[in-house]
Amino acid sequence: MARDGDINEPTSRFADQQPGELLTDRSAPPEPPQQGGGAVRALLWVLGAAALAVVVLLGVRTTGILPEFRNPFTQEQTDRSQPALLESMHDLSRYVAAEGNFQVVVDLQNDRRNVPDWLLNERTLFVGAGSVEAYVDFGTLAEGAIVQSADGKSVEIKLPAPQLAETNLDLEQSYVFAEERGLLNRVGELVGGDPNRQQEVYRLAEDRITGAARESGLAARAEENTRKMLEGLLRSLGFEQVTVTYIAP
Repeated sequence: MARDGDINEPTSRFADQQPGELLTDRSAPPEPPQQGGGAVRALLWVLGAAALAVVVLLGVRTTGILPEFRNPFTQEQTDRSQPALLESMHDLSRYVAAEGNFQVVVDLQNDRRNVPDWLLNERTLFVGAGSVEAYVDFGTLAEGAIVQSADGKSVEIKLPAPQLAETNLDLEQSYVFAEERGLLNRVGELVGGDPNRQQEVYRLAEDRITGAARESGLAARAEENTRKMLEGLLRSLGFEQVTVTYIAP
């Protein structure tokens, strides 16, 4: 039995324990409280998982295991055109001696008198690009068109005058620059549009280019080029003098 004098003596283990204090282990210092550490770790886990999922999906798609998913509303184009039909063939004997490239601006307006433009009006600003060839038709040479001298040193050739071919309107280089349409014109287009509405603009552009080619001196240049070509060719055959004349149609 313990002695009465020893009852109030502190033990060696709890020597510093004060009355009312909790029994704690003073050998390890308390850990500082963590602020936001759990949220940061969760975010890092989410980002890592997402990156891993992307890598896995890319690898699976590269191997071709999963089917390829496409947009179900992708625009598609179907060509149901029929094959070209050969209608005729012609032998040509033209020598194209010159070509002119032209550009014209067509400003065409169709409206009604005493009717405001906002109600009824069609105006098109069209930029047309086209070319015209100047050629000499050797297939129309008449008998006696080529006369050779007795000594074989000179030759005279009579050719038909150069002609201008039909204007070739280049639709890839031509375009509608601006277009104005009245209210009734727009409504009419919704009900039933005219697919040949641009034909008049094309025709005017071709007419303007043809007129410009006639006034450009393209035919005279074709004459000069044809003359030089024949002179070089015939002189290489031994002719010393070559005379080329043109006969007006």
